[in-house]
Amino acid sequence: MTGPLLIDDTTPADHDAIEHLLDLSFGVDRRTKTSYRLREGSHAIDGLSMVIRDPAVGLAGTISFWPLRIGKTGTKALLLGPLAVHPERQNLGIGLALMREGLARARVLGHRLVLLVGDEPYYARVGFRKLPHDLITLPGPVNPDRFLYLELLPGVLDGVSGLALPPHRYAASAAFAVPHGA
Repeated sequence: MTGPLLIDDTTPADHDAIEHLLDLSFGVDRRTKTSYRLREGSHAIDGLSMVIRDPAVGLAGTISFWPLRIGKTGTKALLLGPLAVHPERQNLGIGLALMREGLARARVLGHRLVLLVGDEPYYARVGFRKLPHDLITLPGPVNPDRFLYLELLPGVLDGVSGLALPPHRYAASAAFAVPHGA
C-alpha cells in the first residue's frame, strides 16, 4: 500500500469480501468460537463497522463492534471484533488504524466499555488490559488470559460483573429470571 490508510464505513456490498478476509485470517472454524457465537442474531453498531480497501488485495482490513449487556444491571458494553488484516498487508499499521478510529468513534457515540477476546500484547497498544478473572463471563469457553477490556470512561468497570450477552439474548434471559415472565 502506498499513501495514507483510508478508512471507509462498511457497506452491504462488502459482506462477501469481509467473509473472505475473515476466512483468510481466522479459518472457517472461526464461527465456532464464543465471540463469534455472541454475534449471532445481532447487528454491528452503526458507524462502528469499517474497512480499509486496497486495489491489490481487495479489503486490506476490517473491524466491527457489537452490543452487549452485562450482569443483573444490564451494563452496556461493546464487543470488538472481528478485527482482521489481509495476510499480505500485516505489519503496516492497518489493524491499529482501524482500532484507533473505531474506539474514537465509540467514544463520540457515548460508549463506555469495550470487551474482546484476543492477544493482550497486541491490543495493549491501544489500552486493552486483561479482565480480572471471573468478573465478567461469556456464554461459552474463553481463555481468561485472552479476555480483555478497555474503559472508554475511567471507572466504568467498577461494580460491573456477570454474564455478557447480546441485547436480544439478554432480554430473553431477563424474562426467564422473573417467574412466569411477569
